[in-house]
Amino acid sequence: MPTFRGAIFDVDGVLVDSPHEKAWRESLRELMESDWAGIRDRTTWSPEAFTPQVYQEYMSGKPRMNGARAALDYFHVPDPEQRAIEYGQRKQEMVVRLIKAGDFTAYPDALRFAITVKDAGLLIADASSSKNATLLLSKIRLDTFAKEQGISSPSIRPGLTLLEYFDADLSGRDFEHGKPDPEIFVASAQALGVEPDEAIVLEDATSGVQAAKAGGMTAIGIARADDTALLAKANADIVVTTLDDIDTAALTSGRLATRTA
Repeated sequence: MPTFRGAIFDVDGVLVDSPHEKAWRESLRELMESDWAGIRDRTTWSPEAFTPQVYQEYMSGKPRMNGARAALDYFHVPDPEQRAIEYGQRKQEMVVRLIKAGDFTAYPDALRFAITVKDAGLLIADASSSKNATLLLSKIRLDTFAKEQGISSPSIRPGLTLLEYFDADLSGRDFEHGKPDPEIFVASAQALGVEPDEAIVLEDATSGVQAAKAGGMTAIGIARADDTALLAKANADIVVTTLDDIDTAALTSGRLATRTA
């Protein structure tokens, strides 16, 4: 097995507990209680029916319009193709407001993992379908995090943002195919200058795991939403609830293992 030389990070749900799920849920509720009230009884939607599991299985990791259509199809909303445009726009406006208001947090385990693997010599890239990922990453101060965590690293400098920390930024680009197609991850590996079998992909969504595997890469599934079974079914090579469980020392020898194994 080749030595791992690159790590590719999804953003929402992996690096950041972002407001995307909240924006999707609340913007659909607003529509159903206002402009779309007349069709509500023809759907299976209710505020309680839009669960974290629905978001993870049908929407997470997909480009905006694909996510909008997936949700509307799931809730049997009439004319989903046309309504997806309005739904996607409303969601986008809401998520930008939430991000600017600071309604998100970075996952400490993911930041620790990124620092550790970069200091071990791996190249790192962020690769999200979201057009808002770079805005999120630019607002996270990695130097502040390292200081708070007592982390001493030669790769951390004053004023460093998480966005600046990555060797390649592939987030928010317009690719012809969205996840579960591997296009974004293949492009990420190329940007890092590594072969697909030398790359690890960090994903919390089944579509992202499927994309990584379709691209010939190793996939670490991160079960942030009690979805271990879903990620395992998508053929993740390993599933953890926190990246602190990954044996980072083993990665440089091409071995994927947990610290407790």
